[in-house]
Amino acid sequence: MSTTYEKGTDAEDMAVQYLVNKGYEILERNWHHSHLELDIIAKKDKIISIVEVKSLAYNYIQEPYQSVNRNKQRMIITATNAYIRKHNINEEVRFDIISIILNKKGPQIEHIENAFYPRVR
Repeated sequence: MSTTYEKGTDAEDMAVQYLVNKGYEILERNWHHSHLELDIIAKKDKIISIVEVKSLAYNYIQEPYQSVNRNKQRMIITATNAYIRKHNINEEVRFDIISIILNKKGPQIEHIENAFYPRVR
């Protein structure tokens, strides 16, 4: 039986392959800032995509992307700001979610571009 970590890693591998097939360059995987992590940092057409990967088994109650709530978004934005500062990024950055449903027919992958935006206070 696969562990949650193994399932997460498998889902991230699927997401990376999906992005590469769509012409993205993968810049980073599992980038850490303190206790925060960015799953995938990719680039296509001069746009940096911060990609959160969420997966669930076929007997799900909600769509995987729905688990990226405001608190999770805040953590992703905080880590992204650290990444931008560290690498002196001056390009457009957007936040995407790759939602993967694992079932007997094979994985169903949905790429949600501009899934959320940083809030201005």
